[in-house]
Amino acid sequence: MNISIRRGIATDLPQVYALIQELAIYEKAPDEVTNTLVDMQEDGFGPNPVFEFFVAEADNTVVGICLYYMAYSTWKGRMLYLEDLVITEAYRRYGVGKKLFDAFARRALELNVKRLKWQVLEWNEPAIKFYRKLNANLDPEWINCNMTAEQIADYVAANG
Repeated sequence: MNISIRRGIATDLPQVYALIQELAIYEKAPDEVTNTLVDMQEDGFGPNPVFEFFVAEADNTVVGICLYYMAYSTWKGRMLYLEDLVITEAYRRYGVGKKLFDAFARRALELNVKRLKWQVLEWNEPAIKFYRKLNANLDPEWINCNMTAEQIADYVAANG
């Protein structure tokens, strides 16, 4: 299987977006994707890009992505946050995820970050096994917290 890994470019975004939708279906949350191609174009390639990504390509088709962004730890300093590592179903279990993760790790070295961080759903056994093979720390101690745009608006309205 001939897979190449490269930095993502703006023209990849439609295929990237399709993989994001495939991931949402896999994670049983297809209606949760509210991001748009227009948003991704602006956020990734506008005047102030907030994310980067690598793509895995086979026969001029994007079959996997590794999308990440710079974050900051008050304890450790600069870190890269891996938002999504997605491989289309037909290309899973062929080492594509490892190739993408390797590119991500090399990028972390280039940027001299102190930590890589990401999340995995507790029921996603294939991903958990993959991350264990990478010798990653899987930390059950932390609870994930978030607010939706509606919750943020409600909170601000109630708390000034």
